[in-house]
Amino acid sequence: MKITPEHNERIAKMTFGSVYPHYVTKVEKKGRTKEELHQVIEWLTGFDDKKLEELIAEKATFETFFQQANLNPNAHLITGVICGYRVEEIDNPLTQKARYLDKLIDELAKGKKMEKILRSA
Repeated sequence: MKITPEHNERIAKMTFGSVYPHYVTKVEKKGRTKEELHQVIEWLTGFDDKKLEELIAEKATFETFFQQANLNPNAHLITGVICGYRVEEIDNPLTQKARYLDKLIDELAKGKKMEKILRSA
C-alpha cells in the first residue's frame, strides 16, 4: 500500500487532542486503563501526564507533538501492520512515528503484555 503526500499531510495537521479520546476509548473498551495508555505514550515519546495535558490544551498537531517528543531509541523495534501499512516500511518519518503510536495502542488494546509492548533491545 502506497502512502500519498496527502495522507502524510493529513496526519501532520491532525491534532493529538482530537485523536486522544479515541485512544482512551479503545483501550478501556478492551479492559486496559488510561494509566497503561499513558505508560505506552511516555515510553514512545518521553511525555509525562502533565506534558500530555499541555499538548492537548494547546491543540498540538501530530507534527508539533512528534517534534517535541524524545523518541525512544528502541522505537525502531516496532514492526508489523497497522491501518494496512507495514510500519517499518513507511518512509515519511512523521507518518511512521504516528503509526508507531497507533501500533503500540493497538497492541495494548489487544491485551499484549506490557513488557512486550515496551520493547527493549
